[in-house]
Amino acid sequence: MLHIYCPHCCEYREEEEFHAKGQAHIVRPLDPDACTDQEWGEFMYFRKNPRGIHHELWVHAAGCRKFFNVTRNTQTYEIKEVYKVGEKPTIVAE
Repeated sequence: MLHIYCPHCCEYREEEEFHAKGQAHIVRPLDPDACTDQEWGEFMYFRKNPRGIHHELWVHAAGCRKFFNVTRNTQTYEIKEVYKVGEKPTIVAE
């Protein structure tokens, strides 16, 4: 079982309290009405799914219910760092 650090609660909790919500740092188009169907579809549905270091958005669903980012190795499940939304990661994804 993984123990994940919540940067809002400032403590480690069991992984069942958290849910991964996909790739982190996705920038929403500034003017969605001006997007083509292809551009909007790529924003909505296409995400990176690398083997190795990956930045992910998580939520502490059974705790404070706040979102945060995790840098995780997708091969080993090792969590490299946890940081709040709006902060920049210190580890660069491959």
